[in-house]
Amino acid sequence: MTGTGSPGRGRQEPDGGRGGGADGGLPRRLLRNETLLVLALSLGASGVSALISFIGSLTRPGGLKDQAAMMNSSQAPGRPWLDLTWQLFGIATALVPVALVAHLLLRERAGGLRAVGLDRRRPGFDLSRGVCVAAVIGGSGLLLYLGARAAGFNLTVVPESLPGVWWKVPVLIASAVQNAVVEEVIVVGYLLRRLGQLGWTPVAALAASAVLRGSYHLYQGIGGLVGNMVMGVIFVLLYRRWGRVGPLVAAHALIDTVAFVGYALLAGKVGWLPTA
Repeated sequence: MTGTGSPGRGRQEPDGGRGGGADGGLPRRLLRNETLLVLALSLGASGVSALISFIGSLTRPGGLKDQAAMMNSSQAPGRPWLDLTWQLFGIATALVPVALVAHLLLRERAGGLRAVGLDRRRPGFDLSRGVCVAAVIGGSGLLLYLGARAAGFNLTVVPESLPGVWWKVPVLIASAVQNAVVEEVIVVGYLLRRLGQLGWTPVAALAASAVLRGSYHLYQGIGGLVGNMVMGVIFVLLYRRWGRVGPLVAAHALIDTVAFVGYALLAGKVGWLPTA
């Protein structure tokens, strides 16, 4: 769902800018600064953090596959209720940038997150497409990770190391959904919209989105970087085709849920799954 913009402005993303200016009258400098602030508060900062972490892994004695990239770990070992509180706090605060994006899209009278296709208008469409995408991306992603780790390009990813308490699986699912909402709303829907309004070409916007997605997975190693960049390209193309991040959120949430819960169930019980 893209159209051809005026010369020098590139093609608009789904539900692109309205009115006479880049954002219905808002100056481009304001939009540029806004975009940088949103990224600095969310996944842009995560990209810098991942780069620092990867440099630390490279300069540490031993190979990458002998080191672990930890996810969803305990925040208060031996204190399950406090741990649960920290887990829920982390999930809730991670969603604040999404709330900010919704506010900014309401400000420009674009309809909030409806402007990027995160709403309840087409649940069947979003879920069915999401399941199909998850099946393709999830399986190929696992193979890429195993191959990159075997080649020494990736750390051993530990998707979860939570204690075996009653809230473990619900928290892992909530974490998967949070990851999906934050990444697809900001890296696909919001970023592509703003870059289109700022005059970026479709190819440049696609590259920026894919590189950003790969950057904040660099803490996992080269496999995490490359695999997520490829995923980023595919997700941008699907977003431009469907005009909605809903299917992408569904796919991402399913991929992460299978990874997190699957690791919790299978770690140490099957030989093909690397553990720390």
